[in-house]
Amino acid sequence: MAYLSVTPTPNPQFSQFKSAKPRKSPQFAQTHFASLHENGPIVQKSNLDQFSSLCKNGQVREAVGLLTAMESENLRIGPQIYGELLQGCVCERAFFTGQQIHARILKSGESIARNEFVETKLLIFYAKCNAHEVAFRLFSRLEVHNVFSWAAIIGLHCRMGNHEEALLGFCEMQNNGFPDNFVVPNALKACGALKLIGFGRGVHGYVVKMGFDGCVFVGSSLVDMYGKCDEVEDARKVFDEMLDRNTVAWNSMIVGYVQNGLNKEAIEMFYDMRVEGVEQTRVTLSSFLTAAANLGALEEGLQGHAIAVLCGFEVDNFLGSSILNFYVKVGLYEEAELVFRSVSKKDVVTWNVLICGYVRNGKFQKALDLCQLMRAENMRFDSVTLTSILSMCADTSNMKLGKEGHCYCIRNNLESDLAVASSTINMYAKCNRINSAIQVFKSTTKRDLVLWNSLLAAYAELGLSGEALKLFYKMQLDGVPPNVISYNSLILGFLRNGQVDEAKDMFSQMQSLSILPNLITWTTLISGLTQNGFGYDAIIIFRQMQEAGVQPNSVGLISALSACTALALLHYGRTIHGYITRRSLFPSIPMATSLVDMYAKCGCLYQAKNVFDTVVNKELPVYNAMISGYASHGQAVQALSLFKHLEDVGIEPDNITFTCILSACNHAGLVSEGLELLNDMASKHNIKPGMEHYGCVLSLLSKSGNLDKAYELLETMPYEPDAYMLGSLLASCKEKHEAELGEYLSEHLLQLEPGNSGNYIALSNVYATAGMWDVVTKVRNVMKEKGLHKNPGCSWIQIGQELNLFVSGDGSHPKNKDIYATLALLGMEMHFTEHAPMIY
Repeated sequence: MAYLSVTPTPNPQFSQFKSAKPRKSPQFAQTHFASLHENGPIVQKSNLDQFSSLCKNGQVREAVGLLTAMESENLRIGPQIYGELLQGCVCERAFFTGQQIHARILKSGESIARNEFVETKLLIFYAKCNAHEVAFRLFSRLEVHNVFSWAAIIGLHCRMGNHEEALLGFCEMQNNGFPDNFVVPNALKACGALKLIGFGRGVHGYVVKMGFDGCVFVGSSLVDMYGKCDEVEDARKVFDEMLDRNTVAWNSMIVGYVQNGLNKEAIEMFYDMRVEGVEQTRVTLSSFLTAAANLGALEEGLQGHAIAVLCGFEVDNFLGSSILNFYVKVGLYEEAELVFRSVSKKDVVTWNVLICGYVRNGKFQKALDLCQLMRAENMRFDSVTLTSILSMCADTSNMKLGKEGHCYCIRNNLESDLAVASSTINMYAKCNRINSAIQVFKSTTKRDLVLWNSLLAAYAELGLSGEALKLFYKMQLDGVPPNVISYNSLILGFLRNGQVDEAKDMFSQMQSLSILPNLITWTTLISGLTQNGFGYDAIIIFRQMQEAGVQPNSVGLISALSACTALALLHYGRTIHGYITRRSLFPSIPMATSLVDMYAKCGCLYQAKNVFDTVVNKELPVYNAMISGYASHGQAVQALSLFKHLEDVGIEPDNITFTCILSACNHAGLVSEGLELLNDMASKHNIKPGMEHYGCVLSLLSKSGNLDKAYELLETMPYEPDAYMLGSLLASCKEKHEAELGEYLSEHLLQLEPGNSGNYIALSNVYATAGMWDVVTKVRNVMKEKGLHKNPGCSWIQIGQELNLFVSGDGSHPKNKDIYATLALLGMEMHFTEHAPMIY
């Protein structure tokens, strides 16, 4: 090809800028009508105007035909003609035609080929067509660099993503005295891409100094730069000071708001733009739809779609993906599928939007179907597609599909992609293949913080706190400082392993290093402490969380309520209820269920009923909590009434429901109702009774003295009896003087729990009731030989963090004298009240 005759400069770096010769002030803009050939008539101005007209109208081929005709007439072609032709090729991106013109220029001789005007036009042509190798060669070949050549090469660097080189070029251009407002936007674009806010402010100062701040293109670029550098307030100041705002300026401001999470402001800006009568583009509507999607603003998003239709915009992959993303995020999947089918040219982004939406909302089969359709359309999966697929495999523990996804990554050289590697580690960890996760981690050469955190999270999920701690220190030795996510994983790992003190220490350590706990940190700690039986500590952490100004989410609130329930801390439970009410968080079903459960177990059944009654759209969990509350308070009639109400409202009971209602029957001694419910489980509701259900009914039969029925149920149930069931029957044998059956049951019970002193005591009581005192003595002697003692019953109350136990006959409490003195006073007061005369 003719253009290859340009002297090459391999791997062009900014050194080419340094070697550039200073400008010699040629008359670059002078019109070149003079003859540059020895022979032939001069081209007339009318011919030049004809060339210019053809090129401006996109008729580049016709212009080339005219050039051929002129050459055949031996007319002398000047630089201006070639300049017009190359400019036409730039406008039409007619790369092949431009190459042909370049060849003609080279054939015309050095006087044309080395003309500054022609060389600059060639550089602009190749730069605009992104032929970077040729453009860099031409730039290094230029004897004199002018403002147009600088602009072309800096713009090319920006388009290639070489933002550092673009800024270096801008600096060199300024050093050589080339102020130009058309180059400034590229410099600002590079600053925004690199988030170099300091350099950007310097360029802004240069703009003001040179008087370029009145240029709408420069102003728009400043707005864009500040937005990309997360300085939205400065972006708005520049925008407000602009005298002339075009669509690009408005778009830059809206995009800046969206990128910085200020979605409400973006929507308001969009409406202001419409009021001002500024024309909207695809970029405008795309940003507006993204803001609506992020806020879940259904009405605004529908308006954006309607505007796109009314404006006649083609639903291409760019705008179509934004509309699709909106419908997916607001959960309108039928509309999303219609939009997806209407997109004219679907790219991988369009497919990914719908696939990711399906995965996020648990529509896994639809996601798989779409992936198969995508492959049928010969579309290649990219890192985003594979991340979604691997995430789906993790959520469903689908090891087979996860391995297939991993193999696809390897075959297509995507295994080194950090997002894909992190998803692969997570997938293997969720499928309980930690060794495979470690292998993926080790095979990834370039590890960022996200990848380290992925393996830390994998260890934490499995409770491998020791391995997590080793990895935590290793990442720091490798020069990767941990962040709040790293600490969250360590805290979770310790709590999963029951290492509460270690979790607390890690929590304190991160705060001492000025790493602020986030919502996940607080929630993990509260939930973990509650699950490990440190309810009061969980309440303290919950209070600290509020003092730190962090608003708890539903998980944190439910965990705090669980802590109150476990310790019967009614005061704290009421405080949390008040917080929920003030924050309007109450309608959540899980939260309402926790509140009902807390009040019932703290002894306030009426308050539990009040909460239950305020839930508008009740679901099964909240019914179960209320039935359980009635059961624990011995109100079996109310529990059965509420159970029957489930059928009236069309809600099918589950295993938990039957456990609660059978427990209510057990407490109230409702034998026939309990047996009927046990039969209805399988016959009417298609639920297989579990051990807990048989246990409730066995206890019910035993307490009511129906030992024959209880023993018959024990023999026919499809499970081996546990110690609870045998213990219930053994206790009943004492009341019914069934020594022989008691002895038979005790043999099995002692095999199950040989170290439980209560079983020996129960057997001893059976023999004592039957008057078999010699056998009672033998049982007591066996207990002594085994070193077993009867555990006395006790009552307890928790004050602050201290648990106070009271055992019959025990005088070891540090405030024993005060307690007994108070009891004596109460006794005297009760005696006085009992014998006081009645006043009428």
